[in-house]
Order: sequence, then C-alpha cells, then structure tokens
Amino acid sequence: MIAKRIIPCLDVKNGEVVKGTNFVGLRSMGNPVEMATLYSQNGADELVFLDISATNEGRNTVVEMVENTAKHVFVPFTVGGGVSTIDDVTRLLKAGADKVAMNSAAVRNPSLITESASRFGSQCIVVAIDAKKSEDSTWHVMTHGGRKDTQINAVEWAKKAEKLGAGEILLTSVDTDGCKDGFDLALTKAIVDVVDIPVIASGGCGKPEHFADVFKETGVSAGLAASIFHEGAFTIKEVKADCLNRGVNIREC
Repeated sequence: MIAKRIIPCLDVKNGEVVKGTNFVGLRSMGNPVEMATLYSQNGADELVFLDISATNEGRNTVVEMVENTAKHVFVPFTVGGGVSTIDDVTRLLKAGADKVAMNSAAVRNPSLITESASRFGSQCIVVAIDAKKSEDSTWHVMTHGGRKDTQINAVEWAKKAEKLGAGEILLTSVDTDGCKDGFDLALTKAIVDVVDIPVIASGGCGKPEHFADVFKETGVSAGLAASIFHEGAFTIKEVKADCLNRGVNIREC
C-alpha cells in the first residue's frame, strides 16, 4: 500500500506566506523559503507553494522564490499561481519545481493541460480545483482565488482534467478553508471516487485527527494543511504519529 503524504501549503502574496479563512482575511505568516526549509527538515513529504494573488494581479509566479527554494529544500514541491501558458510551466520546472499546478488557466484553456502533460509528462502537471457548494447541492469550480464561480460542476471537471492529462488533483474546499473543523469529506470522496489519479485534500484541517479522518474515510492520497503548521499548533511529527496510531500507512519522520 502506498504511504499517505502530509503536505504543508504555503500561500504566498507579495513575497510572504499568508493565511486566511474562506480565501479572505489574509494575514502574514513569514518568509516562504525559510518556512519551506524548516518543513523540509522536519518531516514534510512534499510542499505546495501557491501564489494566490498572481491570477488576479495578472502576473507570473515569482521564479526567484522557486530557485531559492530548490537550493534549500530536498523534498518534492509544487508551485502554482498565475500559470497561464506552456512557457510559464517551462519556466517553473526549469527553476526547480517538481510539479506545476494550474487552476484558472486550465478552466479557461483546457488544452494547456494536455500540452503541458505531453511535453513534460503527466507526473508534473497538477490541476488545482477550488470547489464550493452551490444552491443545488453540487460543487462548483471557483477560480481567481475563490472569487469567481464558473458554474462548472467540480466532479465532472475532475474527470475531464484526468482525461486531458493531469497527473494529480489538488482539491480545496472553499467552504471549509481555514475553518479548522476538518476536511470536507463529502466533497473529497465525490472527487476521489471518479478519478484514478492521486488527489490531495485541502481546506479545513485544524488538528492531527483530521488527517486520519480524511485518509480513512476517502481514498485520498495526501492531506494538505497550512494553519496548524504555520501557527505552531501541531508539528508534522505529531500529525504523523497520530496517523500511525490510528492505523494509517504513513512515512515516519
């Protein structure tokens, strides 16, 4: 059985790690390279950087940050935010990222998924899906930092993304993001059950047992969190110890 992964997420804005609730109310948490280095040294299986203001501000992800991170971090890391062309994907991978995540651009131009996967391999291409519960009880894909409702069914979009060549899905619940009450198990299970590629669950983790819950209740491959790590509430080691105690197959620190 493949071990489950614990992934700290660093949302970056203006060169600083930030965190909010339901994608708003952002507050500064620290330097992204320094924080990434610390997580890498303390048991993170992977890392994710998301330049959350890149699409709204119409700019590219800061390549310099990626280059600096690659010099200090020795676990795989994914970078997303403002990725809109194959040149953006190329630039980030050359700078040292192991994978590139795309959200708004993939929705706007689905062929970018196929073009990127064909050139670099599906293992490098992550489709980020920010999903929010709609009035009809389905989940809609949200873009532009969770601000724009595309009216696209998130479950159907996940299936399409896989067919287009995505190698992994980073699934974030806009409804539970930053709330610390646990991952959105219903949303996560709905997505995991219709795709064969790995899915990373994101949004809502507030304590170690939330990781074990999402691993045991769904077929998700990894759990991603920000607040509990950035605020020092729990360490990666404590999260992994709890998962092991609850029977989850996970890499020890």
